[in-house]
Amino acid sequence: MKNILDLHTHTISSGHAYSTLQENIKAAKDKGLKYYGMSDHAPGIPGGTHFFHFKNLSVIPPMIDGVRVLRGCELNIIDENGIVDLDEDVLMSLDYCVASFHTPCYSTTHTLEDNMSAYKAICNNPYIQVIGHPDDDRYPCDFDQLAKMALETNTLIEINNSSLRPISSRVNGIENCRKILEACKKVGCMIVLDSDAHISFDVGNTDHTDALLAEVDFPNDLVLNYNEDKISKYIKL
Repeated sequence: MKNILDLHTHTISSGHAYSTLQENIKAAKDKGLKYYGMSDHAPGIPGGTHFFHFKNLSVIPPMIDGVRVLRGCELNIIDENGIVDLDEDVLMSLDYCVASFHTPCYSTTHTLEDNMSAYKAICNNPYIQVIGHPDDDRYPCDFDQLAKMALETNTLIEINNSSLRPISSRVNGIENCRKILEACKKVGCMIVLDSDAHISFDVGNTDHTDALLAEVDFPNDLVLNYNEDKISKYIKL
């Protein structure tokens, strides 16, 4: 199946990524993507993007060189109550949001119960559409419960290509992504394949996720990247 979107990418605005927005959009076009999502890190990450960046995203044209540009953010989950690091007035101006655990913002000492409480709040947040890389053993997760919560709240679970790389900083990503896919397949929960690109060469890259989907025989109709008619159900176009 043809991948048409990437919702998790970073530009130099994130502080630790290496390509500009225009370089990423060109890469998206070259890869044949119809939709490119920019999701720079919210301010909680050291060196991350100031909230003025997100307030000013309206200056970016929605269509650039034939690619639909979606203005988003990767939020940091701050605590077990699902608090994130941008205010509601900023979130409501965005096309979509990814919410993720990151070590500078959320302690690895939290329990499974804490983490699931945070995910429940995230799933019920109307401004958050994607749960980012829930595959890291440093943040224990009940994947069956997560898939059910995501299904009930129309939230996408991300299968993150970077989590599957041998050099990934996330712990046990391959096995956990396999479990996530099985849990989502069981209940019919939609997923999204994302590159988590921090340089333009990785935009639209799903080489590892594609292999894993084939391995577990995951149904194409539950992959947002392959179903353009379902995008507007999840993302503000």
